[in-house]
Amino acid sequence: MDKLKVIISGGGTGGHIFPAIAIANTIKKRYPDSKILFVGAEGRMEMEKVPAAGYEIIGIKVSGFNRKNLLKAFSTIWQFRKSLKKAKEVIKDFQPDIAIGVGGYASAPTLYKASSLGIPTLIQEQNSYAGITNKFLGKKASKICVAYDGMDKFFPKDRIVMTGNPIREELMSAAITKEEACKEFNLDPSKKTILLIGGSLGSRTLNKSLLAAIDKLAASDVQVLWQCGKLYSFELNMDIEGRGNPSNIHLHEFITRMDLAYKAADLVISRAGASSISELCLLGKPTILVPSPNVSEDHQTKNAMALVDKEAAVLITDMEAMNVLVDKALEMVNDEDQLKKLAENIQQLAQPDSANRIVDEAIKLIKR
Repeated sequence: MDKLKVIISGGGTGGHIFPAIAIANTIKKRYPDSKILFVGAEGRMEMEKVPAAGYEIIGIKVSGFNRKNLLKAFSTIWQFRKSLKKAKEVIKDFQPDIAIGVGGYASAPTLYKASSLGIPTLIQEQNSYAGITNKFLGKKASKICVAYDGMDKFFPKDRIVMTGNPIREELMSAAITKEEACKEFNLDPSKKTILLIGGSLGSRTLNKSLLAAIDKLAASDVQVLWQCGKLYSFELNMDIEGRGNPSNIHLHEFITRMDLAYKAADLVISRAGASSISELCLLGKPTILVPSPNVSEDHQTKNAMALVDKEAAVLITDMEAMNVLVDKALEMVNDEDQLKKLAENIQQLAQPDSANRIVDEAIKLIKR
């Protein structure tokens, strides 16, 4: 079993890529002689992030299904048929024992072709509302690993297993105090800290909401650690400079040491992507979720509601964020009872050791 050969396919966003790398790292830890090959979509984020994590990746020309434009939809179907040929070549050449799909349209040709060639396939669905690719692949998948209850409305019940979402290993490993974490970002450990994260690319709504209330934040006794994203960094730096560079606002284009950022935070404001939610649950962070409306099937709202229904997070819609987000955050960060209750409730929803549980399922399929 030591010399496993595994294809991992999927990507498009950090939410698909981070779990994929966590699964690969776990396979390597348990089976050091194993060979792992990633298959992603040409030109997408995985083509950069996967090699940076030390793994080989092959890019396939494939794009997402466009339901609004019929002409583009036909082009996608034609492209998919062509990508199946490339996927077949990759599979025949690599001869995997199993193919694992982590969602995103990049995984469709590889997992579909692997399944038709009789190779066991495992798909991992991160969201509470299954994506179009995984719904398509789930019909033939040998096993479907999920993070939310009630997923039998999308997949065959007998093939579903609850594993949770793998998160970035480094987030759990920091044996560091809040004081040390604050020092990393020049924060005052005696003050309350709000951390804002808008996903790997940043969020226009979250950035605009904070900017609109910058004077209110500057006048408060709270400090803000703000990851704004590459697209918005230059403009926001100029805007904040124009407001006199308040000393309690700490703007970053991207935060590499998210373990320290989470440790420093008393309250987190976040989009409701599946990976972010899994991290927040495992770390037990009081959170305001502002689901992105620009995602398929409005799945981020469904992710958020799974927490809100259990009093494990507070939800503010994208539309109301400009008017209420900062006021709500300032009120919450100073309410010790609410912070404590949210932290306890969100931690109860954590699914620890997800990557190991997914690898366990993969090994069972290979042995079978």
